[in-house]
Amino acid sequence: MAETAASGPGMPQLDITTFPNQIFWLVVTMVVLYFIMSRVALPRIAAVIADRRSTITSDIAAAEEFKLKAQEAEDTYNQALADARAEAHRIIEAAKADMQAEIDVQIAKADAEIAAQTAESERRIREIRDNAMSMVSEVSNDVTKDILAAFDMKADGRSVTAAVSARLKGGA
Repeated sequence: MAETAASGPGMPQLDITTFPNQIFWLVVTMVVLYFIMSRVALPRIAAVIADRRSTITSDIAAAEEFKLKAQEAEDTYNQALADARAEAHRIIEAAKADMQAEIDVQIAKADAEIAAQTAESERRIREIRDNAMSMVSEVSNDVTKDILAAFDMKADGRSVTAAVSARLKGGA
C-alpha cells in the first residue's frame, strides 16, 4: 500500500498536466474579482473615505471657528473684567471722597465745637481771674486795714483801697 500511495499523482495543484486549466481559472477569477472590486467595493470605500475626509475637514473648520469664538469670548471676558475693576476702583475712590468729605465736615463741626468751648473756657477763666483779683483786692484791703489797726495807725478806706490797687497793678 505504501508503494501505491507513493507512485500516485500527489497534490493536483502541483500536477503539471493541470497547469493550463488552473491558469485559465486563475485569470477568470482575477478578472471577476477585479471588476467586482473596481465597480462595487472600491467606489464604496472611496465614498466612505471621501465622507470621512469631508467630515474631518468640516470638523477642523468648526474647531477653528469655535477656537476663534472662544478667543473672542475670552477677550470680551478680559475686557469686561478690566472694566469691572476700573468701575470698582472708581466706586472705591468716590466712596473714599465721600467719606473724606464727611470726615472733613465732622472735623469742621468738632473744630467749631472746640473753638466754642475754648472761648467759653477763656471767658470763664477771665471771670474767675477777675473774681479772684477782686477778692484779692478785698482781702488785701481788709488785711491792710487790720495790719494798720494792729499798729494803731489810722487810715481811711479810700487811701487804703488806692494804695492796695496801686500795689496790685504793679505800682510803688
